[in-house]
Amino acid sequence: MIHLIVKFTTKPEGREAFMEALLENKKGSQQEEGFKGMNLFEDTKNPNIIFAYDSWKDEAALESHKQSAHALNMLKVAESTLACSPDIMILGETNPAPVAAKKLNSEDELFIIFFIFKIKEGYRQQLLDRFEIHIENTRKEKGNILFDLYTVEGQDDTLVVYEHWRKESDVWEIHMKQPYSEITGALMNEAVVGDLEPYMNFVKEIN
Repeated sequence: MIHLIVKFTTKPEGREAFMEALLENKKGSQQEEGFKGMNLFEDTKNPNIIFAYDSWKDEAALESHKQSAHALNMLKVAESTLACSPDIMILGETNPAPVAAKKLNSEDELFIIFFIFKIKEGYRQQLLDRFEIHIENTRKEKGNILFDLYTVEGQDDTLVVYEHWRKESDVWEIHMKQPYSEITGALMNEAVVGDLEPYMNFVKEIN
C-alpha cells in the first residue's frame, strides 16, 4: 500500500474554488479500484492550509489516479487558486508499523496533529530507534487514538508524525509529561533543525 500526504496552500480568494475541486476529486477517487482512503484536513490557525492524507493499493493505482478526469481537473483549478506548488510527500513506513485507529467515543473532541519536521545530519537512525520505544508506549495511553511515524521518500532529512488524540489536554497535560516523552523530547530538541513549534500543524477534518 502507498500512503502520501499532500499539503496545499491556497490563495484566500481561491480557497472556495479549490475546495470544490478537491472534494470532487475525493468523490471520484472513491470509485477507483485502487483507492484505499482519503482524509482531508484544514489547519485550525490558517484555513488556507489544507492537507490530504491518501492511501492507494499500489504504485499502479496511484499513477492511474493521476490520469483520472477528477485529478486532472483539480490540478487545473490549482494553477490559479494555490499560492504555491503542492508539497507531495510519499510516505515510508517505520517500526512499529501503522495500525488501525482506536474506536472513537461519543465524548471525544478529537485533536489531530501533522508534525512534519526537518532533522540535522547524523540523527535520522537515532530518531527512528527512539521512536520505536516512543510509539509503543504512546499507543498504550488512554487518550491516544492513532500515532504513526513515517519517513518521506527522497527526503532523508524529513520525518512525519501523524497523531489523533481524544482531546487536546491528553497531549499537553498527560502525554508530554510521560518519562518516555521527556526522553524523546530532549533528543528532538537536539536533532531537529530550528524550533519544534513551527513544524506542528493542528488540523480538523473536512467532511
